[in-house]
Amino acid sequence: MTDKTVLLVANLDTRGAEFKQFKDLVLEQGLGATLMDVSMEREPPFTGDITCEEVAEAGGLPIETVRAKYSVERKTSTDCMIRGGGRIARRLFEEGRIQGIFGAGGATATLIVTSIMKQLPFGFPKVMASSIGSHPKYVGQYVGTKDIMMLNTVVDVMDINPLLRRQLTNAVGAVCGAVRLYDPEADAAAVDKPVVGITSFGFAERCVEPAIELLRQAGFQPVPFHAQGKGDRAMDEVIRDGMLDGVFDVVTRGIGEELLGGNCAAGPDRVLAASEKGLPQVVAPSGLDMLSVGGMKGWEEKYAGRGFAVIDELRVEVRTSAEECREMARIMAGRLNRARAPFMVMLPTKGWSSLDREGKALYDPQADAAFAQELRARLDDPSRIREVEANLYSEEFAQACIAAFVEVWREHEA
Repeated sequence: MTDKTVLLVANLDTRGAEFKQFKDLVLEQGLGATLMDVSMEREPPFTGDITCEEVAEAGGLPIETVRAKYSVERKTSTDCMIRGGGRIARRLFEEGRIQGIFGAGGATATLIVTSIMKQLPFGFPKVMASSIGSHPKYVGQYVGTKDIMMLNTVVDVMDINPLLRRQLTNAVGAVCGAVRLYDPEADAAAVDKPVVGITSFGFAERCVEPAIELLRQAGFQPVPFHAQGKGDRAMDEVIRDGMLDGVFDVVTRGIGEELLGGNCAAGPDRVLAASEKGLPQVVAPSGLDMLSVGGMKGWEEKYAGRGFAVIDELRVEVRTSAEECREMARIMAGRLNRARAPFMVMLPTKGWSSLDREGKALYDPQADAAFAQELRARLDDPSRIREVEANLYSEEFAQACIAAFVEVWREHEA
């Protein structure tokens, strides 16, 4: 047996027999297995290595209260087991006693287990086998911005049958394989250059692609994040976890999407993470020129008279107004004013994306200028703004931005 252990999280009162088999399967693979019981309804048929009583107590309630609330106020019970399970899992990780986590079940089990998984760091193996692993309304909530591997079992996770056995065996195999290869010390040793996060999306690609190569040439390790609401939010979480050394935040669209209720809202604190953590950063306004409204009913009437671009049935981009741009500038300035490290805001004077340039649907230099004017008025140090005579969707703009990043990096290092 190796010194690596999988944490199996189960509601043993309903799926005890299945998880006894899962634990045995992990042990057969030469790995350790620790079974955490998150039962909430009944006494389990056998006790876990970590009992449901221990989990409930860590969550702040006695197990008797959890069971009493389960049928009439289930959220109280599930919230307690999520809190307790998360605290225990995090402690086991920090003590080096687990190297992976596995769960299987339906809606309630998936909610509890994935919520516990979210307490564990990026790169730590996490596998969830779920009968609703493909539900479009739920998966985003379960996985969110975390690196959780979700296996859709197709059949319900109830009892054991040949179809389910194959799916769950695959899932256990996935976590065992990931745990065998999990080596955080080797991962850390492989990071021999400062790691720089970059936000990106399709309408900024001609800037981001050359910027990645320019950062490599300058001695950095670039890591792109797709700024579609989840990826940019994930970058902020990675920043707060201390995994990045600097940021080239090309696509700050999440500010406007959150403000205006777009499809790609990225939370209430975009840009703030790098400021508060003291990371040197270069910021650009790509995506603030548009609002993603694809699939929204009545968007044609609501935004009548504005420029818009239909990319496909799910992606419709509407031009933001001058007043909306001013409000976004106020928000950005407020967050940059809290920066604990040098930064630079790069403003392209010929548009902020491939859709915002002369002859394109979202071209509106007056709205762009309103943003720039408001940003200068609100930023404590307006010398931190630099204009570039180019469109953002260009190698020319990328070159200017990376030159600025090297400047703020050196200023930060001095």
